[in-house]
Amino acid sequence: MVKRPYIYYAEMDSPIGVLTIGKTERGICFIEFGSIKETCSNIDTWLKKRLMNVELVEDFQQLQEPICQLEEYFRGERTNFDLPIDLYGTRFQTLVWNKVKDIYYGETRSYKDIAIEIGAPKAVRAIGGANNQNPVPIIIPCHRVIGSNGSMVGYGGGLDKKEYLLRLEGAIEKIS
Repeated sequence: MVKRPYIYYAEMDSPIGVLTIGKTERGICFIEFGSIKETCSNIDTWLKKRLMNVELVEDFQQLQEPICQLEEYFRGERTNFDLPIDLYGTRFQTLVWNKVKDIYYGETRSYKDIAIEIGAPKAVRAIGGANNQNPVPIIIPCHRVIGSNGSMVGYGGGLDKKEYLLRLEGAIEKIS
């Protein structure tokens, strides 16, 4: 009998609601907006799409450091994360997520800016699609990506959460 690998998960309360965080032995692999009960179907779909035959195990100890860093972020005490990430996505998605990860706290970039930075200036919609599939929001700060005209557009967790995060970081005044 082959032993299946684990994805450890834990929930945490935050100012934008409950977050469910998942971690493999290599790093954080997902953050979902909502409790495990509310997000289990999303997580199951994500696992099946990536052909991952794993066992989900609740284990707060395994997620203690990510939760601590997220709590510091929400208190305004942390501007970047020092956590290993275990990303699962296409080559293009990973390219976009790594570029988004480089957007500094309190700053924003447009989808067009990201497209130009990765050398695909016409891929603005594809950038939006990749950003929407970001498995670790907040840590990979997809909330910092806005429309070319400066408007807040699209966010998997809802625009209210995007606005909260940008306001927390002091970037909201820069947005029209």
